[in-house]
Amino acid sequence: MPLVIRSSRFQGFTPEGEIVLGWARRIATDLRSMRLELATASGGLAGLLRISVIPTALAVVAGLTSPFRARHPNVRFSVESANSGEILRQLQNAEIDVGVTYLDNEPIGKFRFTPLYREHYRLVTSALSAFGERDAVSWAEVAQTPLCLLTPDMQNRRIIDRLLSRSGAHLPPAVESNSIMVLLSHVRTGNWSCVLPEKLVEIFGLGPGFRSIPINDPEEAHIVGLLASDRSPMPPLAQAMFTLVMEGGLVL
Repeated sequence: MPLVIRSSRFQGFTPEGEIVLGWARRIATDLRSMRLELATASGGLAGLLRISVIPTALAVVAGLTSPFRARHPNVRFSVESANSGEILRQLQNAEIDVGVTYLDNEPIGKFRFTPLYREHYRLVTSALSAFGERDAVSWAEVAQTPLCLLTPDMQNRRIIDRLLSRSGAHLPPAVESNSIMVLLSHVRTGNWSCVLPEKLVEIFGLGPGFRSIPINDPEEAHIVGLLASDRSPMPPLAQAMFTLVMEGGLVL
């Protein structure tokens, strides 16, 4: 029974190969979970907790890892940035233990999840810009502003595009990047503005000469949450993170 499609090089898996690959991933995940559970029984939770996070939520991850480490000092962390679609794929393929992404904007499929916080949006701009002295702006006003935005493969960008389109005709972004740092570095020149989540702006800070202005009319918010594969029992590291979050009291 052929498992792979090949000519002079590997081209992919046959339907039978995909079945075998799925079982192999489940077996590897179960083996890793068994080893972690045995280690936990003898000396407390230990190992590497693999986390993938949407770029706009990276700044709040320390609010998860710090209290987790205080409770489980033998656990290490791997934190990577990924878009929402990539996070779902990584969870499905057991490449990560948990993900942090949007829960209420696009379908997430059959995963376990719990909310973390609500994402609100701010216009980040120079204090000398046309909106520099404003207490709030509308999405219609933002739509006519030269913007730096994340790339279209990011769900945050698709949310912002929808809000801008709903407000009427809008300018295409002057700068696109999958890096928050690139967006902020362009804003700091004073030539552009960008739309960022409120929590991200609070954690990074802007320095003198720049404003973070609430966007309303309408005011929009989306839920960011913690996801894991829908396995029973849940792997020990993922279960411990869910337990921590669901107990409440985290500062994110």
